[in-house]
Amino acid sequence: MLESPQVGCSLTLVGHKSFCFSMDAFFRYIVERGYVYQQTHNITELGSGPFCGYVGFDCTAPSLHVGNLLQIMLLRTFQSFGHIPKVVLGGATTQIGDPSGKNTMRKTPPIEEVRHNKASLQRVFSRFLNFSQADHDNPIVLDNLDWLEGVGYLNFLKDYGGFFSINRMVGLDFVKTRLENNHPLSLLELNYMVFQAYDFLELKRRHACTIQFGGSDQWGNILNGVDLIHRVTGDTVLGITTPLIMTSSGTKMGKTEQGAIWLNEEMLSPYEYWQFWRNTADADVIKFLMLYTEIPTNEIREMGETTSINDLKTALADEATKLCHGVDAANKAKETAKKIFEEHTTSSGLPRIQLNREALGVNFQVYKIFVLSGLCSSGNAAKSLIKDGGAKFNGVLLSDPLESIQTNNLSDEVVVSLGKKRNYIISLE
Repeated sequence: MLESPQVGCSLTLVGHKSFCFSMDAFFRYIVERGYVYQQTHNITELGSGPFCGYVGFDCTAPSLHVGNLLQIMLLRTFQSFGHIPKVVLGGATTQIGDPSGKNTMRKTPPIEEVRHNKASLQRVFSRFLNFSQADHDNPIVLDNLDWLEGVGYLNFLKDYGGFFSINRMVGLDFVKTRLENNHPLSLLELNYMVFQAYDFLELKRRHACTIQFGGSDQWGNILNGVDLIHRVTGDTVLGITTPLIMTSSGTKMGKTEQGAIWLNEEMLSPYEYWQFWRNTADADVIKFLMLYTEIPTNEIREMGETTSINDLKTALADEATKLCHGVDAANKAKETAKKIFEEHTTSSGLPRIQLNREALGVNFQVYKIFVLSGLCSSGNAAKSLIKDGGAKFNGVLLSDPLESIQTNNLSDEVVVSLGKKRNYIISLE
């Protein structure tokens, strides 16, 4: 259960009937958890709730990743306070490409890939948000292609072009960086900002949305939407951004040597997801418990004083995995880790990779199994891993990457390990 920062305000989790509609209580709570970086207006200017708020995501991949999780957690908390969440998937804007934070124009995926990604992305939101009150006329997940596809460009320019300031656009950090470094910036990319602002206007008209949430890199786009709505309707709406989360080592949250930490299980197993959180640096555990779990803040502070660092990391892994993959998957991941690291046994709960036995040949050099399985990006990377003592094959530490193994001597399943924490079952077919 989430606890309310406001005395006398009854607050329950998503799916219950008793809510706290106070925007003031909600705002103080998300500030306390660390979700807020910037806001466009004072929340009291919105009047009384419940409110409708949304977050937008482009369909550039089949899954979101941990870098997107802060906005999802914020939207989940928003709903837990009794407000109305919306997710806007960029079926239209993905075809343009968000220029924010980029030195060159993004490569946009073909429309078939956008559609596939959109369908895949929708599944993750059903885990974090309560869809029980949604219906065909009032969905939680929307697609901006629904209103942008039919917009006539000439009429759009006549109706809204005069409300957008090129001066403001040029003043945005990524635009200034492009221009200062003499990197090209296309008209297509400038239109991305315009269409995202128009999304906010359409959400206001269609669903009475008065709040847009987003990452700190979306501040300029959110400002454009807030300003457009005020110019067109005279109404005040609110933009809130989340901070860019950096680990204590100075890396961007969710960025690892092995790639992004995906939220969809077919791209990253629940075990690997659990392990990611379990491997959190000591200095980051309390902060991540605040941001990525629903453990009450007073309990987190008490845990920080009374609980061992390893138990804190386990609690973080358990709670974060429960939210994303469910209780059963989290418990199974925890049990798998226990068998491997405490009991030194293998477990069927390990992530499994299918590999054609014939692809290995009659005899194969051991490094190749790490490449063919996709665990290493290249032969040189696999060889370096083995030379550095970072790889095991069926529990045996490897030292010679060119060591040969006869394929017919292998069972149908072998266990390979990269470092101390990454373990996989290779199923040979």
